[in-house]
Amino acid sequence: MSDAFDHDVVIVGSGFGGSVAALRLAEKGYRVHVFEAGRRFEDDDFAKTSWNLRRYLWAPALGCFGIQRIHKLPHVLVLAGAGVGGGSLNYANTLYRPGDEFFTDAHWPEGHDWRGELDEHYDEATRMLGVVQHYPHTGPVERIMKGAAEDLGVGDTFRHAPVGVFLGIPGVRTADPFFGGEGPERTGCTLCGNCMVGCRVGAKNTLMKNYLALAERRGVTIEPLRTVVDVRPLPGGGYAVTTKRSGSWIRTTRTVTAEQVIFSAGTWGTQNLLHRLRAGSLPRLSPALGTLTRTNSEALDGATTVRVPRDAGLAEGVAITTSFHVDERTHVENVRYGPGSNAMSVLATELVNGDRPWPARIGSLLGRTLRAPLRALRLATPRRWSERSIIALVMQTVDNSLTLSLTRRFGIRMLTSAQGEGEPNPTYLPGAHRASRAIAARMTQETGVRADARGSWPEVFGIPMTAHFLGGAIVSDDPQHGVVDAYHRVWNYPGLHVVDGSAVPANPGVNPSLTITAMAERALSHWPVRGEEDARPAQG
Repeated sequence: MSDAFDHDVVIVGSGFGGSVAALRLAEKGYRVHVFEAGRRFEDDDFAKTSWNLRRYLWAPALGCFGIQRIHKLPHVLVLAGAGVGGGSLNYANTLYRPGDEFFTDAHWPEGHDWRGELDEHYDEATRMLGVVQHYPHTGPVERIMKGAAEDLGVGDTFRHAPVGVFLGIPGVRTADPFFGGEGPERTGCTLCGNCMVGCRVGAKNTLMKNYLALAERRGVTIEPLRTVVDVRPLPGGGYAVTTKRSGSWIRTTRTVTAEQVIFSAGTWGTQNLLHRLRAGSLPRLSPALGTLTRTNSEALDGATTVRVPRDAGLAEGVAITTSFHVDERTHVENVRYGPGSNAMSVLATELVNGDRPWPARIGSLLGRTLRAPLRALRLATPRRWSERSIIALVMQTVDNSLTLSLTRRFGIRMLTSAQGEGEPNPTYLPGAHRASRAIAARMTQETGVRADARGSWPEVFGIPMTAHFLGGAIVSDDPQHGVVDAYHRVWNYPGLHVVDGSAVPANPGVNPSLTITAMAERALSHWPVRGEEDARPAQG
């Protein structure tokens, strides 16, 4: 490393990959600077409910600097995170390890026992993220999920979810319980249900409570509201990293230099930036960029009652608490928002089968509405939606993918998608519909109020939603099959690295945050201590 650069390492993004990189490199003596496009949040800064759009949604050009990103592609609607701490700010704290089929997928680089190599790093990620292996509370939602699994004949697959939350004594502040007092003070979870709007209590184990807090204590600097717009190789080595203020209508830029750059902006952010760089400053990036982009083969459906059940408490608890498998490759979890957080209800509608063209689906939807207009109105109203709904998050380990590329529309360069390798990315999941109907039936039985299975408006038009966008810059044996090698080093550009969800080569079929963290831990464990010789094999 050379002191001629402003920083030894610049990290683009502060999510699960970037946070691990920041801490582990600081521990190895590197001078690390993190650029984050989103803003920094203290606990009290988060929105009280999802209706506070300026603090909840990410739309900086419109003055919204919240934690929830929404991006649309022709084949999927992507939900992602924003802010210092990335997706940990608005994810549901759910930290599963994937099954064996994930590690035996043919797209992993050869010559590695990936399950064996990652095991110790999953253990470390579990410790750092403070995982409680089994959510300890049972209420009406947990009983409904268990009953739905039994009704579907898969009751043996039901389990309580592993969650990254400090349960403690509800509402009671205490000294750091995880890192021997080195981390921030914490407050016990109050089961308010608003994990995905931003935890104002301080119970959620976001990256600001572990990796980033510890990294800053070791000298890492984090600069929020800076969007990276260019990474340019310098003569003789190293890179110039140019940023602009996020959301600024005036393109005033600033440039710093670094010997190493790590792309950790999340799958959407990293792909968006790399595609633009491939068309500009980094033309030798792999032609495989954008291929094998995954959606976790995902759908978001669920069930809603026509009115709020008396004393049911459907909105009370951590965001995700249980799961079961409809079949060997389809995994279902319950999801909740807290009381008052009803903004996402605008995406919900009747559940319609996706095996017909979208005009037929619209016709079916209109027919149901006309047959029972009052019921349709009561189901569709956002009023107290979170207190009468269970969202079904459904994921699969199916080998399907999209291919992303850069296109130009109305004079603006933007990402677009096409069907990729493997099975077509599904427009709807029959297993998700079966699960939603079973949940609705058990919900009716548990609450005494009629519940209906619900889908989403994007799904009506053949566009599924995913909160787990992955791949597109995957680990690989060579630059023809992926963007980085097995150690997350970018092919053809020494000193560049990708450490986030875009490096994941397969659909895990479970929430991917623990996997992204474990892969990042493995990648950074191979970095040398600053000033020592690099023991990693040279790229072939």
